[in-house]
Amino acid sequence: MALDTVIVTGGAGYIGSHTLIELMERTPYRVVSMDNHANSNPRAYERVEAITGRKVTSVRVDLCDREATLRAIASIEDVIGVIHFAAFKSVPESVSDPGLYYRNNIGSLLNVLEAVRESKVPRFIFSSSCSVFGNIAALPVSEETPLGEPESPYAHTKQVGERIVAAHMRVMPGTRAISLRYFNPVGAHASGHLGEDPINPPTNLVPVITRAAIGRIPEVVVHGGDYDTRDGSCIRDYVHVSDIASAHVKALDYAGNLAAEGHSIFNLGTGSGVSVLEAVHTFEEVTGQRLNFRVGPRREGDVAAIYSDTAKAARMLGWKAERGLKEMMATAWAWEQHLREERGK
Repeated sequence: MALDTVIVTGGAGYIGSHTLIELMERTPYRVVSMDNHANSNPRAYERVEAITGRKVTSVRVDLCDREATLRAIASIEDVIGVIHFAAFKSVPESVSDPGLYYRNNIGSLLNVLEAVRESKVPRFIFSSSCSVFGNIAALPVSEETPLGEPESPYAHTKQVGERIVAAHMRVMPGTRAISLRYFNPVGAHASGHLGEDPINPPTNLVPVITRAAIGRIPEVVVHGGDYDTRDGSCIRDYVHVSDIASAHVKALDYAGNLAAEGHSIFNLGTGSGVSVLEAVHTFEEVTGQRLNFRVGPRREGDVAAIYSDTAKAARMLGWKAERGLKEMMATAWAWEQHLREERGK
């Protein structure tokens, strides 16, 4: 008997690869990754295989190519769900090259949704972001918080993406969609053998920290020290990537049990805010590594502070973040050290 299949777009990426592990270890589904490796390394599949002991099925496809996307998804049998990660995610890069982000993030989403519609896939999970809220005065933010003006083209692509998904669900009977708004995924797999290692220079805080600690880059620049926060640096809701991955399995199950079609939205965070400087000092405390860091000017596209109200995800998905900031930093450091050992071989 054929196995039900889940397609993961962007499966070689940071969150995508951790979600492959979660699906392969905790569900009966056959899992297929689709990725063009624009900002990921196919070696991630080898790491997933080593951790799970199972072979990764992957298809190399540019999801911005409509015909290629339709063919690729139609060629997979018994698809019960698509988890759509594939997108560019650097806020500074989106500010400097907005066209790249609108073409890639929105174009690929439209193509994948068309393929989902043609193949009558019943479940669709969209990778959204807390950046959709913009600068919010009242914290924490819930799913009912009105969306503010997006601070970057990246954030705007996620706002528009949520609306595109909602509009499609009104004309796709039989399909149920969930948008998951991640706050700030960090950390690495508990094995230390899989983590964040983008091809392009990282702009997210934790890979910048670990690369500076190990000597791959000279310093950590804290972007802004004059925000109206407790220490002047931005405040974020950091959540372990493996917790984010587990939420996708719960969202997939939830979508499968919904009686009515439509579009649901959930925040994925810890529910507490951590400043950038607090994150830097926590890394130093956990690892014993002294960081060369300085406070620089603000970075265009950043919001001052944001953290999540997680009650809806807990109530409806049965999900909450299990890992704390110290574990996030410890696993990220273990992954960076593992990469150094690999490079030294």
